[in-house]
Amino acid sequence: MANPERPLAGLTVAITRPRGQSAGLAGLLEQAGARVIEFPTIEILPARDYAPLDAAIKELADYDWLIFTSTNGVHFFVERLERCAVKRADFHGRVCAIGPATRRAVVAAGFKVDLVPEQYVAESLVAAFRNYDLRGKRILLPRAAVARDLVPEELRRLGARVDVVEAYRTGAPPEARERAGEIFAAGRKPDWITFTSSSTVNNFIAAAGRDALVGVRVASIGPVTSATLRRYGIEVAAEAATYTAEGLVEAIIGSR
Repeated sequence: MANPERPLAGLTVAITRPRGQSAGLAGLLEQAGARVIEFPTIEILPARDYAPLDAAIKELADYDWLIFTSTNGVHFFVERLERCAVKRADFHGRVCAIGPATRRAVVAAGFKVDLVPEQYVAESLVAAFRNYDLRGKRILLPRAAVARDLVPEELRRLGARVDVVEAYRTGAPPEARERAGEIFAAGRKPDWITFTSSSTVNNFIAAAGRDALVGVRVASIGPVTSATLRRYGIEVAAEAATYTAEGLVEAIIGSR
């Protein structure tokens, strides 16, 4: 008889989040009864050159908005802020955080969050800014080296001056291919695998190939990640309604 308090008991779930950033999702899955296999398909790396970010930070007082689209962006921005000896109090503008985890990181870093979009994707972030007059406003967006250009392009159309600077980059863990062979060997595959960004998908395919997912159900954190999966011809068995770790686990439970 199924235990309603442990609805994922007996199931194995692989998670692809970066090493050191998977504890929250792993904990929720384990609480629901799942056995978790950690298979990081991306790693978070410092920017190749911090000169552009440092230069922007030194002009922090001139910005009207700071936009953070990930907790990693917050972490590396604050690290450079402190290295540049620029005070948080020098910033008198507003801050936008794309979701609850990013918001928590921003608050922990000592900044007040003024705007969180209804949904935690770029499209919703742009929609939220349509309530503000951005003509002539200067916006700083510290983010990954490779990311979608929708946010800066749309904000510029609204009249803003947007500075996009590299705060960090992502790469593929060198051991990913070997680890994929261990996890997805015939007869020993997990029941589920979760993907939390397009980068986790792309790097998984490079390491393991699409055929590794035969017989494995796939869960996606949201529509952007799902679209990447479908471009590879991969069926999405569960997509989070709210684009968070909690939403991802709820989607898996609801798709059993």
